[in-house]
Amino acid sequence: MGKRSSVANHRARKARAGFVRVEISVRKEDAPLVRRVAAALTDPSRRADARALLRQRFSAPAKLSLKALLASAPLDGIDLDRARELGREVDL
Repeated sequence: MGKRSSVANHRARKARAGFVRVEISVRKEDAPLVRRVAAALTDPSRRADARALLRQRFSAPAKLSLKALLASAPLDGIDLDRARELGREVDL
């Protein structure tokens, strides 16, 4: 059995510390930004602020039930009454 590489050791230490490796593809001009975001998320002094800012902007919206969605709909000024029609007369 051979020795583990230094890269494997590094990754194992990170995994024990709760880190996961993520690979993404971004446009070339976005790469520095993504690196700065990743650096902020791993920096103990900036981690909480970065996480809060990202969650505020990019979290999935809370799922509402149909009842809650209808209750929150802005219905002011919308006429919801409809004329009762009994259909048309048919000669049989």
